[in-house]
Amino acid sequence: MALISKNQTADLGKDPVGKLLLKLALPAILAQVVNMLYNIVDRIYIGHIPGTGAIALTGIGLCLPVILMIMAFSALVGIGGAPRAAIYMGKQDMEGARKTLGACVVMLTGLAVLLTLFFLFAGKELLFLFGASENTISYAWGYLRIYVCGTVFVMLAIGLNSFITTQGFAMEGMATILIGALLNIVLDPIFIFGFHMGVAGAALATILSQAVSAVWVLRFLRGRKTKLRIQKQYLKLKKEYVAPVLALGISPFVMQSTESLINISFNTSLYRYGGDLAVSSITILGSVMQMIFLPLSGLTQGAQPIVSYNYGAGNDERVKKTYRLLLCCCGIFATSAWILVMAVPGVFVKIFNSSSQELYEMASWGMRFYIAGAFAMGPQMACQQTFLALGQAKVSLFFACFRKLILMIPLIFILPVFLENKLMAVFLAEAVSDFAAGVATTAAFLILFPKILQRER
Repeated sequence: MALISKNQTADLGKDPVGKLLLKLALPAILAQVVNMLYNIVDRIYIGHIPGTGAIALTGIGLCLPVILMIMAFSALVGIGGAPRAAIYMGKQDMEGARKTLGACVVMLTGLAVLLTLFFLFAGKELLFLFGASENTISYAWGYLRIYVCGTVFVMLAIGLNSFITTQGFAMEGMATILIGALLNIVLDPIFIFGFHMGVAGAALATILSQAVSAVWVLRFLRGRKTKLRIQKQYLKLKKEYVAPVLALGISPFVMQSTESLINISFNTSLYRYGGDLAVSSITILGSVMQMIFLPLSGLTQGAQPIVSYNYGAGNDERVKKTYRLLLCCCGIFATSAWILVMAVPGVFVKIFNSSSQELYEMASWGMRFYIAGAFAMGPQMACQQTFLALGQAKVSLFFACFRKLILMIPLIFILPVFLENKLMAVFLAEAVSDFAAGVATTAAFLILFPKILQRER
C-alpha cells in the first residue's frame, strides 16, 4: 500500500482489528465532521438571519446542485489523479507522478475557469429550473454569483488535497479542511451579521476560506516536505496522463454528480406541492442527513485499508472479522442517530432556523418521513464500502447508483401520484430508497462475499 510505511503495513495484518479500526477511522471521521461543518455552517447562520432566515435558507438550498457539481468535477480530477500518482511513486517513477500532478493542476484550473463562466452566464436561469421563485431568486442568485467566482479556489483546495493525503501526510491533509472550515465559521457571522451582508456575506466568507485552503495546499505542494512537487515544466496536458486520471475519476464523479440530480429533483417536486417553505424544509432535512452520512463515511474509510490489505494477503478470517466489526459499528451508529432524530426532530430543525414557526412545524413533521429509513444506511454503507475494499468497484458503484438513480429519483416523482399527501410522498422517497437499498446491498453482499474470498487475488 503506497500510503503506509512498511511497519504500518505489517500492523494491518497483525494488530487487533478493533484497535486498528479505531486508529484509522478516528482521523477519517474527524475529517468528515469538519467537512460537514464546511458544508452546512452557511445554512445554519443564514437560517438565523432575523426576519428573512427561512426564505434565505430556501435560496441557499437552491444553490446546492451547483455546489455539488463543482465538487464532482474536483473529485473527477483529484480522486482520479492522486491514486495514479501514488502508483507511479510505488514504481519509483517520480517523473510520471509529477507529470500526473502537473496535468491535474492544469485540468482543475481549466475546468474552474469554464465552470465559472458557465454559471455566471447561465446560473440565474438554472436556479429557476431548480425551483427558484420570484421570492427566492434574489437570495439564491445573491449567494451563487459570489460563490462561483471562487470556483478555482474550491477546486484547487479539494482536488489537490488528495495529492497530500496520498503521500501519507494525513494530518496536513486534514489541516487543509480544518483551516478553511474554522475560518468560515469565524467569518460567516462577521460578514452576515456584522457587515449586514446577508447571503452575499456567507458566500464571500466561504470563498475567502477556500482561498486560504487553496494557498495552503499550493504552498505545501511547492514546499520541501512534499515528495510530490508542483513544478512549472510538468504543467502540461498529455493524453497518456490525462486519460487514466479521467478513467479512474469517473466513478466518484458519477456518485457526486448524482447528488446534484437528487437535490434538483427534491427542490422542483417540493416546490410544486409546497412552495418555498417546502424547499426550505428539504434544505434542513438534507443537512441533518449529512450529519448521519458523513461520520458513517469516515468509519468505512477507516476499515478499507484493513480489509484490502488482509484480502490481498489471503487472511480471510481477518477480512471477515473486520467486516463484522464494521457492520456492527455502522449499524449501531446509524440506528442510534435514527432513534435520536425520530424522537426529537424539532431540536435538529432549530439548529438551522428558530424564527419561523411555520418552517419549524413543516420541517419537524417532514423529518420523521424523510429520515424513517436512515437506520438501514449503516448496513448499506458497510457492505457497499467493503465491496470497494475488496476490489469490487463496479459492484459498489452499482449499489450507490441503485439507491440514487434507480430508486430515489423515480420515487420522488412516482410516490405523489399514488399517495394523497403529496409532500409526505416526496419526503418518503428518501426513506423508501434508504431501506430498499440497505436490504438489497446487504443481501447481495451475503451472497457474493464468500465467492469473492474464494477467487484468486
